[in-house]
Amino acid sequence: MYSNTVKPKIVVICGPTALGKTSIAIDLARAFSGEIVGADSMQIYRYMDIGTAKPTPDERSCVTHHMIDIVNPDEHFDAKQFAKMAQEKIMKLYIRGVTPFVVGGTGLYIKALVQGLFKAGPADSHVRELLKKEAWIYGSDFLHKRLSQHDPDTAKRIHPNDTYRIIRALEVHELTGKTITELHREHMFSDKPFRVLKIGLHMDRELMYDRIDRRVDAMIKAGFIDEVKGLLDNGYPADLKSMQSIGYRHLVDFIQGRCPWDETLRTLKRDTKRYAKRQMTWFKVDSEIIWTEPGQLSNISRKINKFLQAA
Repeated sequence: MYSNTVKPKIVVICGPTALGKTSIAIDLARAFSGEIVGADSMQIYRYMDIGTAKPTPDERSCVTHHMIDIVNPDEHFDAKQFAKMAQEKIMKLYIRGVTPFVVGGTGLYIKALVQGLFKAGPADSHVRELLKKEAWIYGSDFLHKRLSQHDPDTAKRIHPNDTYRIIRALEVHELTGKTITELHREHMFSDKPFRVLKIGLHMDRELMYDRIDRRVDAMIKAGFIDEVKGLLDNGYPADLKSMQSIGYRHLVDFIQGRCPWDETLRTLKRDTKRYAKRQMTWFKVDSEIIWTEPGQLSNISRKINKFLQAA
């Protein structure tokens, strides 16, 4: 899509939920005359504002935001579509001399944008069904041992009970003659479209959990329940992918009488904390991320300035 000579610089601000990525990114974008490209798999949806912690109209008036409110809750959208649209936005900003700040907590979206999606090849239903039958007859551990023989590196990363990923890895090997590890290694050498500075926000876990509790309380106070009622009243069913996300599914259960309020609030806060933990697990794998606490704004600014000034 891009020539080897065109390598726009982008700044990524990432990390788990509730750490203040939006406010920090706005301050940084204003300081460096930049604009924000959202990388959040929920903020893409229209009408889902409070539960996604979407930037407010006032915040968006301070700095231009892209990749927010681009599809309806019942429309399909995935990381591949995100990468294509976000890359186009970034190239337009680059042509205008504007620094793109990619901001969000959806690790797959960020990876798809800066590195591209790993292509494991097409699926084969016949091969997959045979592997499923073997798993049913002999158990997932049997297939995991076979995977260990073909691709020990991948087998180490997949739990013996994770039947889906074991089958997919064996299917790829059967169809391509290569292991997932080999294909990943080849993919790493593919040309990347951007020069990237990745800043990750983190803090003490207990402080983060306290921030999550307070954010959930603030969302409820801001009208989150009415937002979910409005989505249901406007014909967006509870089984949509968007409506099954954290917060929305919890409040749907409360609204439809399946869960009392105290339990709804407890599980919403619990599941948000679990999600934050999964986000940190994803980002910690990326050795390119420079980790810092949210309060270190001047230090972050110095790193960005040095990155942007470098040849």
